[in-house]
Amino acid sequence: MLERFSAAAEYGFSGVEIQFPYEWCAQELKGAADNAGVRVHLINVPAGDLLQGGKGLSCYDEQQDEFRKACALALEYGKTLSVEKINVLAGNVYDDSHREACLSCYIDNLRYAAELFLSEGIMLSFEAVNNLDMPGYLYSRFDEMLDIYHKVAHPNAGMQYDIYHMARMGEKIAQQIRYHGDKIAHIQFADCPGRGAPGSGDLPLGEYFQLIAASDYTGVVSAEYKTKGNEQSDYGWLVISE
Repeated sequence: MLERFSAAAEYGFSGVEIQFPYEWCAQELKGAADNAGVRVHLINVPAGDLLQGGKGLSCYDEQQDEFRKACALALEYGKTLSVEKINVLAGNVYDDSHREACLSCYIDNLRYAAELFLSEGIMLSFEAVNNLDMPGYLYSRFDEMLDIYHKVAHPNAGMQYDIYHMARMGEKIAQQIRYHGDKIAHIQFADCPGRGAPGSGDLPLGEYFQLIAASDYTGVVSAEYKTKGNEQSDYGWLVISE
């Protein structure tokens, strides 16, 4: 893990994300990032059993104490790593009769986390995840994410826009970037289908990058794609200025 920071720097990346950094010492991660000259831009709040298909921590009332403990841990790591953003994933909801209650709980928890992170100058983000890769995830479409944004209504909370997830849902990516850049806290990308590097799928990522640059979005654009272990296919798309 500690070698990944210098590897990222060698390919020209100025920053990195760590989805869940909690199995490593925060000070060691910070030291490795500093030595490599890269910034840890974003981490996620611990999500419990979410990625194993469980409920997660953020959208069930009975998990609220655990969620707040997870936020406190994320904030400690965030401070040590000097991150700019902390993302809060939702949970899995397999019973539609629970959906409204879970959504209400999630919105309340996002407001709580946004206020907590504000004290350290760290912005909160939240994201829609496509329901093909994660069938139980609370929300998958852009209009649902935008509705959550308006209901949270906190100046320290913004949408995390993952181009891959939106492509999987057949969303109007160019239009959404063009008109909603000011509401987006963070952007991630991968090609689609396959969630591989640019050029491995059908998305016009170059056009999207130009739209992002011309939009009201002011953050970074982060590569979140699956590698194949082949340097050319994984990183050949990068153009690095000397």
